Amino acid sequence: MTKAIDTLPSLTVEEKASLTSGASFWKTKPIERVGVPDIMVTDGPHGVRKQRGTGDHVGLTDSVPATCFPPAAAMGSTWDAELLHRVGVALGEESKAEDVAVLLGPGINIKRSPLGGRNFEYLSEDPLISGVLGAALVNGLQSQGVGTSLKHFAANNQETDRLRVSADIDERPLREIYLRGFERVVKTAQPWTVMCSYNKINGTYTSEDPWLLTKVLREEWGFDGLVVSDWGAVSNRVAGLAAGMDLEMPASGGVTDAQIVAAIADGTLAESVLDTAASRVLNLVDKAVAGADATATYDQDAHHALAREVAGRSIVLLKNDGDILPLGASTKVAVIGEFGRTPRYQGAGSSLINPTKLDNALDEIRAAAGDVSFAAGYATGDADATGLLEEAVAAAAAADVAVLFLGLPGGDESEGFDRTHIELPAVQTDLLDAVVAANPRTVVVLSNGSVVRVSGWDAKVPAILEGWLLGQAGGGAIADVLFGAVNPSGRLAETIPVKLADTPAYLDFPGENSHVRYGEGLFVGYRYYDARTVEVSYPFGHGLSYTSFGYADLQVSASDAGLSVSVEVTNTGALAGREVVQAYVSVNDSAVVRAPRELRAFANVSLAAGESKRVQLDIPREDLAYYNVPVSAWIVEGGDYTVQVGASSRDLRASATVAVIGDVVTVTLSANSTIGEWFAHPVGGAVLGQAFAAAQANGGEGELAAVFSDPSMMLMLASMPLSRIAAFPGSPLTPDMLESLVAAGNA
Repeated sequence: MTKAIDTLPSLTVEEKASLTSGASFWKTKPIERVGVPDIMVTDGPHGVRKQRGTGDHVGLTDSVPATCFPPAAAMGSTWDAELLHRVGVALGEESKAEDVAVLLGPGINIKRSPLGGRNFEYLSEDPLISGVLGAALVNGLQSQGVGTSLKHFAANNQETDRLRVSADIDERPLREIYLRGFERVVKTAQPWTVMCSYNKINGTYTSEDPWLLTKVLREEWGFDGLVVSDWGAVSNRVAGLAAGMDLEMPASGGVTDAQIVAAIADGTLAESVLDTAASRVLNLVDKAVAGADATATYDQDAHHALAREVAGRSIVLLKNDGDILPLGASTKVAVIGEFGRTPRYQGAGSSLINPTKLDNALDEIRAAAGDVSFAAGYATGDADATGLLEEAVAAAAAADVAVLFLGLPGGDESEGFDRTHIELPAVQTDLLDAVVAANPRTVVVLSNGSVVRVSGWDAKVPAILEGWLLGQAGGGAIADVLFGAVNPSGRLAETIPVKLADTPAYLDFPGENSHVRYGEGLFVGYRYYDARTVEVSYPFGHGLSYTSFGYADLQVSASDAGLSVSVEVTNTGALAGREVVQAYVSVNDSAVVRAPRELRAFANVSLAAGESKRVQLDIPREDLAYYNVPVSAWIVEGGDYTVQVGASSRDLRASATVAVIGDVVTVTLSANSTIGEWFAHPVGGAVLGQAFAAAQANGGEGELAAVFSDPSMMLMLASMPLSRIAAFPGSPLTPDMLESLVAAGNA
């Protein structure tokens, strides 16, 4: 069978141009003359949102049934790459059964602010979690012969003005925070496609940024796949093609194809650029054809069971005073809150999945404990709020334990707009107060795609489950955790702040005049809270269990490969459970700006009651590096590194320090380099010192000459450029000496 790529030499310019835009919303263009078929792509990332019918419109609510797995906000809290690989495999099976060649996901953008409208589609505030879990999803999906589209590349951290806004970010935080997760996925999983985002970065649309799409993505990271636009993200198609944006989606009706042909005709675009893009499209078609299977099916019940397992592993037990959980089978339970009966299980927008089935917590709790009453407590519209409240209070008072379902209304979280606050609805917090007054033994279960403020009410209840959005099987998973069939092991992949004003981007979100300044720099999420010693409600990495864990015998060693970390972890309780072992690294007396500690490795370990395991955590040397802007390179700083291991960023159980040999960094000196930079340079320091000594030995006099022999005054002058010193009257340096000094310093 002839491969699509083999047809490239026989294609006309017009045919090659046609390959670089869609035929419809979800299909690429075929070239029937030479037998190149179209292929279908469709939305993900937590389910297959294949539109019914002709596929000529968005069809947000009209898609074929598919398993709705927990969205990324929940899956990120599993901290479990093996589990997410299994999810990826299942998504690949469903995609293949629906003849979908590429599933558009995963999304791995950083949760810069809890207000981000699309946070429910993203994994974490930390690039290591986003990268490791994102790679697991990609590898799982692509193992089934189905492609992925890693998105949204890059710095897509808000929905406000998302098609025009410029994310203005300094290069070091851009590299270390916002690109690092993408880099990890590209290097370890090679997604078939990468989807560029709507926004600009530092004034340039990502869809036409050669630095982002070619220099960084392809030349530095080695990406060998296709770059596709987000739907409607193209501003200038010819510029985008030249920058490395290969496929425009959806269809443009041939308008941008004609622009490409015209640009080649008038010489403003080389035909070789078009050939490169067309070849990438044809290679994608070949991968899709090779992976397709017209007989493919999948087991809906097995996938629903997997969705329930993942949901149970995603739930974070924030609080469990007095070990009120797990509940006993004979406990008289009142389920209160409409979300208990009518679950909110996914966000709105392009990732909306039509589930194959849908569990609710009320039915599942009744299956676990028969004596269960229910009261809605709140509703939308013109419902009798007073009557609902009174009914809820009566149910709570008559029960041993009230399980209160609270969360964000569906209209609060969606693609296309950002949140304006992190508050629960007032009707829900009023309900909480009334229920707790009637029954202090109240357990709160939250349903939300991004964090909500819990301060002010969390002290009133003994137990809280952060239930996120749990997909179609979330109701069963909640019952599993409440009654102990599943020992909770979820850990927060994003910090829960005390209040919105405490958050890192509070003063710089969402920006104005189509610009948003990332003024917090490197200090995103826990990095900020820890650096500022800001109180939080629940820290990054936090999550309780129905058992307990002890840490002992931390061992850390350094080698050319990086750091080798191992620690003995013991289940010190009476129940089997999972611990997420987290390793944070600090650089003592660092010469560059850093967070107090950064997550550099983690492991999800299962332990029987009383069991001990030695957990190995390897930190590659490249993960110790920071991005040095002056030399445009990743650099490992030499010095003492402290490794802290524990159960959250603020629950660190063991610590060890190890010496790391740093990279040799040679900065090119110039006349504009400061005195301090000259003396810090391995060659320039000696050259400049000799110049000062020679000048004074040859008769340098006067007040300024004396300054250069005074160490304390030299410290004061350390930030002055050499050229400014040379211009001063009486300086032991002269402007004529600068050129020879620069040459000698860089020799």
